[in-house]
Amino acid sequence: MSLPLAHPADPAPTPPTPVGPPATAPPESVATTPTTKAWWQKLVPWVGIVGVLAVIAGVAWMRLQPSGPGAGFVSGNGRIEATEVDIATKLPGRVQEILVNEGDFVKAGQLLARMQIEVLDAQRDEAIAQSKQAVTAVASAEAQVAARESDTAAALAVVVQRSSDLDAAERRFTRTKTLSSNGVTAVQELDDDRAAVHGTQAAVAAAEAQVSASRAATQAAKAQVDGANSGVAASEATVARINADIADSQLTSPRDGRVQFLVAQAGEVLPGGGKVLNLVDLSDVYLTFFLPETAVGRVTLGGEVRIILDAASQYVIPAKVSYVASVAQFTPKTVETASERQKLMFRVKAHIDRELLQKHSKMVKTGLPGVAWLKLDADATWPTQLELRLPE
Repeated sequence: MSLPLAHPADPAPTPPTPVGPPATAPPESVATTPTTKAWWQKLVPWVGIVGVLAVIAGVAWMRLQPSGPGAGFVSGNGRIEATEVDIATKLPGRVQEILVNEGDFVKAGQLLARMQIEVLDAQRDEAIAQSKQAVTAVASAEAQVAARESDTAAALAVVVQRSSDLDAAERRFTRTKTLSSNGVTAVQELDDDRAAVHGTQAAVAAAEAQVSASRAATQAAKAQVDGANSGVAASEATVARINADIADSQLTSPRDGRVQFLVAQAGEVLPGGGKVLNLVDLSDVYLTFFLPETAVGRVTLGGEVRIILDAASQYVIPAKVSYVASVAQFTPKTVETASERQKLMFRVKAHIDRELLQKHSKMVKTGLPGVAWLKLDADATWPTQLELRLPE
């Protein structure tokens, strides 16, 4: 398009008649004539129109460009998260030493912190002494059992002896009774033999009672042995419990991970269950994002996901759907209209492969925002921009 320098209807201006000596004409580049001024005045509106048209064309071009890989895919925004573990005390006490710092990588079973255990050591010594006393009580009770069994044996021997005496007395009384009936012996001798039989019978009964008493004493002694053995078991259990408390006072890592932050410092007194530090498991990392109701109905557990993080957009990370919420969020509990139902959002988790995380554990950072792309159509092919690109 060509722009005219002057309007054809405008008459050409007549220059005034010069008066006085002729002056030198200014250079052509400096002189400002009405024709030049009119050209610039007409050019400015056209420049503005062209600029507006360019902006409109740019916006239209951006809107016409494809916004995603296709209809078989859906995306959601989210953040990288990981399983967190709070390392806490089992018993109340004072923190003696913390052996790690924030950001340190730790292994499962690694010692992270120590609690003071002087009181537990004293309790264990006391329990060990009580255990020794219980063992001594067992030995004493067993000795009592042996003594009672000896008494029982002696009582049984007395019973045998008294039974022999009774048999002899009864035989003598029988002979004396026969002789007395024939008038050979005096009646007094018969009475004496009868009394001897009764006395011997009483002695036998006393000996048998002594045997019963000895047996009862033996049973009591055996019960004391059982009680002493129970005391030994109880004292040993107390020692084992205190040893377990001492072991629990050595705070170790339950899994591989990274120390995220320290909650307590050495010297602080914590209650039972008091947090000492927070540990993040870098082998259990996932992206939490949200999808609308219309898309989440087609998401399957174990479905393929590709993650692109804002901080590392040059990488495309593989993942799999591990969780889909059964309750919608971001909307009222009661939804009446179709337009409101389109606002339903469901929380979804996509777990990253554990082996991949362990290989690049030092690069894993929680809290990073990113985009998760899900393949809803099993027959669809991942586009070029979502092909896997992993760090070396």
